[in-house]
Parts: sequence; C-alpha cells; structure tokens
Amino acid sequence: MRTPVAMTLGMVLAPCGLLLYLVCTLTPGWRQATGFLDLPINVVVTQGLWDTCKEQSSLERECGLPDELGYYAAEPVRAARGLTISGLATTAVGLLLASLGVRCWRSKPRAWLAGASGLVLFAAGLLGLIPVAWYSHFLQNRTVLPAKPLPVQLRVGYSLVLGFLGSCLLLVGGFSLALSFAQVCQDCAWRPKADPRPRSSSLNTVYVQWPEAPTIPPLSPRPQARLQPQVDPKPGVGFRMPRPGAYANPENVLKGELSSGGYGDSSSTLPCDSDL
Repeated sequence: MRTPVAMTLGMVLAPCGLLLYLVCTLTPGWRQATGFLDLPINVVVTQGLWDTCKEQSSLERECGLPDELGYYAAEPVRAARGLTISGLATTAVGLLLASLGVRCWRSKPRAWLAGASGLVLFAAGLLGLIPVAWYSHFLQNRTVLPAKPLPVQLRVGYSLVLGFLGSCLLLVGGFSLALSFAQVCQDCAWRPKADPRPRSSSLNTVYVQWPEAPTIPPLSPRPQARLQPQVDPKPGVGFRMPRPGAYANPENVLKGELSSGGYGDSSSTLPCDSDL
C-alpha cells in the first residue's frame, strides 16, 4: 500500500520545523540592538535566550557578554526557555510516534498511531509559537525586556524569524498527520458490526420446501401369456410364388422339336430351351 499524501507531507514538514526550531532556540539572535553611544557605529549586539554576543564585522564576534541590566531574569525570557525546551522534547516524541506509524517497510501504515503523532506535533508547534509571539510582543518594551535607553534601537533578530517558520511547519505537519484519523474512521465504517440479535433471512435467500413425491406400490408380476402368431388381415399384393417341386408342365416341351427335326422352328408355339 502506498503511503498517503497527508502522511508523507507531515513526515517532510515536521523534521524541517524541528531543525528551524532548534536553531531558533540555541542561537543568540532573538533581538538586535544598534546605535550605542560608547561603541562604534557598526557594532551590533544580539541577545538570545542563553547568550549575548557583540559583532563589529563579519570576522569579529564576541560572545558571553555579562548581563548588566537583568535581561535573563525577565519573565518573557524565562518563559521562552521553558517553552522552547518543552517544544523540542514534544517534537522529538511526535517524530518518534510518526516514524512508528508511517513506516515505508510495512504493507499498511498504522493510521491511528500516525494521527496521534500529528496531535503531538501540533502541540509542539503551539509550544514553539507561544514564546516567539510573546517575545515579539514585548520586544520594544524596555521595562519588560531590559535594554539601554535611546538612541539604542531594538530590532527583530533572525532567531525569531526562524522560530516562527519552524513553529508554522510543525503546526502544518502535525495537522497533516492528524488527518490520518479519517482513515481510521473509514476503516471502522467498513468493518461489519456484530449484531447480538439473530438476523432474519433476507429476501436474497429463499428457502422452498417441495412436497414429497407419492410412493407407488410395486406392481405384482403377471403370468406371461403364450405368444400367438399374428395373422396379417391385409391381402397379399402380387402373385403367389409356386412352391419348389410343386409345378408340373402338362405338355412336353420337346414335342415340337422332335417332330420338326430342326432347331428353332417358328411353327412351334411351345417354349424351348433356347427360348428360355
């Protein structure tokens, strides 16, 4: 059996979402700060959930800067740490269930297990989308997320963009895998249900009881009658053939021949041997 399109789509989107979400969690690019008065104009400070880095050019980068304003103690940062770790763990569990439910070496995938993995991945997408949206909402608020005052400018970092894309891919992939429950419902609908009541005979099956044949008593044997010759009542057609030896010619057939002394005399009216 071929793997359904919904399962294939979920198996492609979910790992991609996990990869983007992992990069979003680990990289220090949630917020960028520029325009420092005591630093060169091309210096960019990037802040993440676990680290803060300073970049002056593409070749000069310094990470592990101390937190002087209490950035890591802010509520959105602490909540984002917990939610992102929970989202990564939930995504790993969902992918494990999906790999067990959608197996290419099986003749038929386990639709119920694939649907359950879709629900888990959808929940993982929500766990990733909530901290990203929350952090983006308070990005410019220097009271909630401490930052240096103006003229320092605060902008969205690349980690937030990757986190948003990864969460959306997890949501779409989980929803696609959750559509496998439709196949489970379809299999249950086609499966015949056991009826405790005895089924009555349908119209397609008709039982006909034919009457029994009457028994005929055996006939007693009759005595064989002697065969009598049957006489044909019809008269015979033609003439009756004489029986052998019963015909007698009253005339002498050689009488004429003897009197004439010749052979084949025309005056003789009696049949002769030559005429016969």
